[in-house]
Amino acid sequence: MGKCETCGNEYDKSFDIVKGGTSHTFDSFECAIHRLAPICECCGCRIIGHGLEADGRFFCCDHCAEKMGIDGLQDRK
Repeated sequence: MGKCETCGNEYDKSFDIVKGGTSHTFDSFECAIHRLAPICECCGCRIIGHGLEADGRFFCCDHCAEKMGIDGLQDRK
């Protein structure tokens, strides 16, 4: 039985995700997203889809990137 690193729940159906060589244990995808998904630099939402990246900065969409002065990015289609 694993213990979720986000909420602390001990759960018999926990799962591990390895990111950057480090293993993380979660009881739900919700907790995994809360802990591991990048955050949009503009609006603060968790980036669950592809998102956009420029110079190590993450954005949920081209609108947010443009609001932060990044031009030339496009949402993935």
